[in-house]
Amino acid sequence: MNAIPALLDHLVLATPDLAATVADFTRRTGVTPAPGGVHVGLGTRNHLVSLGGISYLEIIGPDPERSAPGQPRPFDVDGVTTARTVTWAISPPDLDAAIEHARALGYDPGSAQAMSRRRPDGTLLEWRLTDGDDAHPSGLVPFLIDWGASVHPTATDLPTTPLLSLTASAPDPDEIRPLLAALGTDLDLTRGPVGISFTVDTPLGPVTFQ
Repeated sequence: MNAIPALLDHLVLATPDLAATVADFTRRTGVTPAPGGVHVGLGTRNHLVSLGGISYLEIIGPDPERSAPGQPRPFDVDGVTTARTVTWAISPPDLDAAIEHARALGYDPGSAQAMSRRRPDGTLLEWRLTDGDDAHPSGLVPFLIDWGASVHPTATDLPTTPLLSLTASAPDPDEIRPLLAALGTDLDLTRGPVGISFTVDTPLGPVTFQ
């Protein structure tokens, strides 16, 4: 069994068709992801599944009830042709200190930006995360997130599929490892095409997604 990365907050599974991907996840696992909500002004919405503890899976896609936002949707939602794990997030104890520490070690994760999402019950969640435009293009180096005073998604009684393993591949793993170390985390990396794979435990047995 592979070690779970330190500080893991969530995995991001991007899809061009949210309803179809949620249905596929449900069919394969026997667990139905919970509606997360709408990302204000970004043209996306998500569904969530707890991965155990304070980690979760975000399935994100275009919001069919909103027109295109006039700018690229986050997490390459406009570019993916099939559902794919595009990146992941960590939640350090102090976001600003973690950014400065990483910069001192030669990796700039980007500045912290304010974000928000409205839950189906109308509750507005607000958080900060490092700007994806400055992230490593592979998606293998996580962005950083700070939920501030908002209730963490895993504290909302999400359905659960415990995370068994998280692995990734890159053409040059040795390029990625120092960047992970600068952020205080790690990832099980092998040499190969860029990709992220994770396995969850489910009522139907272990299931792997890429």
